[in-house]
Amino acid sequence: MDKHTYNVNVNWTQDRKGTMCSPELKNKTTNESNCLEVATPPEFPKGMPNIWTPEHLFTAAVSSCLMTTFLAIAEFSKLEFVSFKCDSKGILEKVDGKFVISEVLLFPEVVITNESKKERAARILEKSEKACLISNSITSQITMETKITIQN
Repeated sequence: MDKHTYNVNVNWTQDRKGTMCSPELKNKTTNESNCLEVATPPEFPKGMPNIWTPEHLFTAAVSSCLMTTFLAIAEFSKLEFVSFKCDSKGILEKVDGKFVISEVLLFPEVVITNESKKERAARILEKSEKACLISNSITSQITMETKITIQN
């Protein structure tokens, strides 16, 4: 596979916040940018509540990568499922005098209709976590608590 590039532009607006945009993510009909407001988290000096933070985006990158990898592997494996969702938590702490996201906790839940596919769905989730390019690119510990539910 060839190398791929993903462009992100960050611009400070005021105080401890700015906007984050990607020229690749423009709305095709309106040509408007699909930007996010980003800020220092409220736990830090002059942090701002209710705005996406780098820490949230880091955690979201791991969680959303698990989902997209699961969707690809499930499709390839022909696993039929009703739904997928994943709650996640990024744990920020100081290690050796530096702030790091030391662990990302993932709580994926897959709903299937066939009880006999439960172990297979769990294996596909495990395989997805191991194949996730974001998880493979970071040093944070990834912990996953899987839940497979049967819908009748």
